[in-house]
Amino acid sequence: MRRILPCCAFLALIAVCSAQSLQNSTLTIANVTIIDTTGGPPQLHRTVTVRKGIIDDIRDSTLPKHKERGVEVNGTGKYLIPGLWDMHVHMVFGDWFPRGKEVTLPLFIANGITGVRDMGGELDVLQQWRKEISAGTLLGPRIVMSGPMLDGPKPRFSSSIAITTPEDGRRAVDDLKQRGADFIKLQSLIPRDAVFAIADEAKKQGITFVGHVPDSVRASEMSNAGQKSFEHLIGIFEGSSPLEDEFLKSGKSEGKFLSTYDPKRADALFALLAKNQTWQCPTLVWERGGNLLELNDIAHDPLAKYVPAYWKDVTWKRFTNEIMHDNTDDLLTRRRFVEKELEVVKAMHKAGIPFLAGTDTPPGVSVFPGFSLHQELQRFVAAGFTPLEALQTATSNPAKFLGTQDRLGSIEKGKLADLVLLDANPLEDIRNTQKIAGVVVNGRYLSRTDLDKMLAGVEEAAAAK
Repeated sequence: MRRILPCCAFLALIAVCSAQSLQNSTLTIANVTIIDTTGGPPQLHRTVTVRKGIIDDIRDSTLPKHKERGVEVNGTGKYLIPGLWDMHVHMVFGDWFPRGKEVTLPLFIANGITGVRDMGGELDVLQQWRKEISAGTLLGPRIVMSGPMLDGPKPRFSSSIAITTPEDGRRAVDDLKQRGADFIKLQSLIPRDAVFAIADEAKKQGITFVGHVPDSVRASEMSNAGQKSFEHLIGIFEGSSPLEDEFLKSGKSEGKFLSTYDPKRADALFALLAKNQTWQCPTLVWERGGNLLELNDIAHDPLAKYVPAYWKDVTWKRFTNEIMHDNTDDLLTRRRFVEKELEVVKAMHKAGIPFLAGTDTPPGVSVFPGFSLHQELQRFVAAGFTPLEALQTATSNPAKFLGTQDRLGSIEKGKLADLVLLDANPLEDIRNTQKIAGVVVNGRYLSRTDLDKMLAGVEEAAAAK
């Protein structure tokens, strides 16, 4: 019997095939306003020409028009920004989040996310996805990945390597480097002597290490050891308290962080992090959702239609139970802590510490792939960032962090054509990053109609049994 292709798969296939045909043609976006993420003023009335995935020309739209073959998009009244990056995701996390290909990848693209940093997952699967995306047979973002995370003797999560001794740590770094991991991701439970062995081996191997500040060490120690980014503000409140030594043993809580926070200690830590340029990826949406779990109403969230039942009924239920068990403080205290995090991020930003936008998608109960990055940008603005500074955490800053400023992060001739076309100015209101008129992925143009078809396909895939 001939197998009928499901509608969602059919729509995805159409999107990939139409995008492939556009990659090899010329794309022109005429009379658009370019948002300069390097800090310059918006560039009005520009025509951007893309050939073979590269920005080939940017010219004044008022000058005589060059006749171009290919696709032309009218950018009048619209705004062009670089493709967005989510710098903390988990796309293939053991058996926790099935259907990533059908759900997570298209949700990223539909939300203008053209690049992600996968912070723990199945290396072989992710590498295969990256090959397919590069070949044009799978539509998805650019991916940099750690592969499995390094954790303590009894890892908390799947897609992890158990580390008990310094030798375990060195062996894991060497193995991941040989397997093609782009960087090393640390989790919380690694023993202290193994942490420094990992840091030393990573330096010897010439591979970046990032992640949690492990429970057994101080944030200042990890910054001095060369850890390139801290996630979730772990280590920051500990290092801003006179109880830091006690916190290295046990007894952490949001209430204790609040009651013992010492601005002078915080300032000293922030100065060190700024000096070392230790990047921060605070995942503020996830932090808010995890601390205020009782206020989440996933059943009535309009984005829940994009989430497979397994995520809701199995994975998120497990997360909910674990978080509620760990939340020893009352709701009022946790509300205050969420607000204090914004205050701390503001102070760190003022001190000169660089920031990255990341969501921890999709593990968080309150986090939806793609959509939550826009919420993360709004949280940065709530912390005192200007809309431009917030936008930079998902565009130019990831390029600086990854060392790809020559190819990504801003809209300039010769750079890769990962772009998002907006109906409104994000510098006037950061929420306007959600008003997406079209997305250009490696030179492939997807219109609003194409993106809506992708979302419909995701909804159908999520509903499928």
